[in-house]
Amino acid sequence: MEIYIYWFLLAIILVGLEMVTGTFYLLVVAIAMAVGGVAALLGAGMVWQLVLGAATGIAGTIILRRWKSTQVSETSNASLDIGHPVKVLKWNDNGTARVNYRGAEWDAELESADTPHEGTLYIAEVRGSGLVLTHRKQQ
Repeated sequence: MEIYIYWFLLAIILVGLEMVTGTFYLLVVAIAMAVGGVAALLGAGMVWQLVLGAATGIAGTIILRRWKSTQVSETSNASLDIGHPVKVLKWNDNGTARVNYRGAEWDAELESADTPHEGTLYIAEVRGSGLVLTHRKQQ
C-alpha cells in the first residue's frame, strides 16, 4: 500500500475520535495528517511529509488555542440560583440574615441598605457561600 493511504486512514480515524470527544484538537491533528497525505500523494519525500504535517498541526493548535481564549462563556458566571425566592429565618442585628434555600440554611446580605425586610426576597447574586438578596425578581 502507498504511504498516502496510511496518512488518510489516520486522518479518518482521528476525525472519528474527534466526533466522540468534541475538543477540536483531534480535528487539528487529523487535518495535519491529511496535509501529510496530500504531500505524499504529490510525491514529496517522507521528510517533507512529516515537516508539513507537523507544521500544520502546530499552526492549527496555536490558532485553535487563540480562538478558544477569545470565546467567553456566558454560563460560567451565571448562577442558576439567581431569581429564586428564599425564606428568611432570622434577621441579625448587622443587617444580614439567615435564609432557607434548597433545604439548607445560608448566610445572606441585602443588595442595598434600602431593601425592605418584609415580603418575598429573591437571590440577586451568589458570593462564595453567601447569598445577596433583593426585593425585585430578576429574569
